[in-house]
Amino acid sequence: MKIGEKIREIIETEIQHKAVLAKDGPYSAKVIAICSQKGGVGKTTTAINLASALAQHHNQKTLLLDLDPQGHVEKSLSSIIEEGLDYSPLSDIMLAKKGDLLEGVVRTKLEALHITPGDNSLYQTEGMLTAKIGREFILNHALKKARSEYQTIIIDCPPNLGNLTVNALCAADHIIIPCEMSVLAFEGVSDLLDTVETVKEKLNPKLKVLGVLFTRVDRRNVSMNKMVKDAMRQQFKGDVFQSEIHINTDLNRAQLNGYPIHQEAPRSSGALSYKKLADEVMGRLDKNKTQRGRALKKKKQTKN
Repeated sequence: MKIGEKIREIIETEIQHKAVLAKDGPYSAKVIAICSQKGGVGKTTTAINLASALAQHHNQKTLLLDLDPQGHVEKSLSSIIEEGLDYSPLSDIMLAKKGDLLEGVVRTKLEALHITPGDNSLYQTEGMLTAKIGREFILNHALKKARSEYQTIIIDCPPNLGNLTVNALCAADHIIIPCEMSVLAFEGVSDLLDTVETVKEKLNPKLKVLGVLFTRVDRRNVSMNKMVKDAMRQQFKGDVFQSEIHINTDLNRAQLNGYPIHQEAPRSSGALSYKKLADEVMGRLDKNKTQRGRALKKKKQTKN
């Protein structure tokens, strides 16, 4: 084959490849970290049911990444995960020289929802990351290919601010903070937001708070709920979601049975609350996208 013909073949192949990409389109996932400094606030429940709501009600190809060594995501979705699937543990991917998170993904029976299974070896990984150069960005690098395969990536973070959570914050575009209705929770959210600002300033300037989410809301505690809500909304203004997650036994039963709430009890208040949250999340993401587009357009006009 002559050199000219070879070059023409390469060009034609590249054109065909771009045509396929234009048709199918590589995704550019929005990465959302679900983060709290303490357990028992509905962090994993929110990660599971928000991810399933985005997949089921918004047709978002969604990856739910379980970064919590407790592995509650896999346990809570056990009935929709096939057994005997091959995958690389997340701990191995995090410690590999060039880890690819796609190697740790498994499908679920909900077509648009994939997960990374639980991995209690992440307890050891937490400490081992300390000796790694660029340890804060290991997850971000491992997610490079996954970003083009999914529209949304939800990260269930550990209930602390260790190396794994910092990795999640450095990889994320947005953070959702579950908050129970108590005065101590208010202090916890304030401390976490201080950490978010530090990460944003020093490590990940694109990180934004998508919202503070009230969880485990007991409607009987009217005065306490009002006090906490008023304080939160005064302090954090538009960063507080309108959606709330009330105490609901169906949510607990769904996790025990290994199903997302939208499959276990689709008409329950828990399912309706998480669908409303998914609607609000999509609305906020679209709003941010529009604002970024306007900012870029304005910047371009200023240069011209």
